Amino acid sequence: MSKFDDLMSTYEGEAQKIGVSVDSELLSKVTKGLGPSIYNADSAKVSCGDQAELDRVKANFLIKKLGLSDGQSLDDAIKDVCGTFGSSNRNKYRALFYYLLVKKLGKESQYA
Repeated sequence: MSKFDDLMSTYEGEAQKIGVSVDSELLSKVTKGLGPSIYNADSAKVSCGDQAELDRVKANFLIKKLGLSDGQSLDDAIKDVCGTFGSSNRNKYRALFYYLLVKKLGKESQYA
């Protein structure tokens, strides 16, 4: 198995732990869109307790990559995804986090 396939298995397993069913094809596309950041231990995860990081997620992913307009709805979506993972979960993998944002905001067409 390749390193990418190993990570995909990890993400799918983590999704099961938090009670989320995933579309493997969409998750794979979102993950590939993250590039090499998924292989770095620090950048592979999102910290919901770090407001600066959440602001970067909003600015770089939601606004720049997905083309959404800044607003309270983006902040609410990020908070909802943080809630989905739970505060005690240290494994908020960036690929799965972004996948959940794409699903929550209905932007699956960006990866078609």
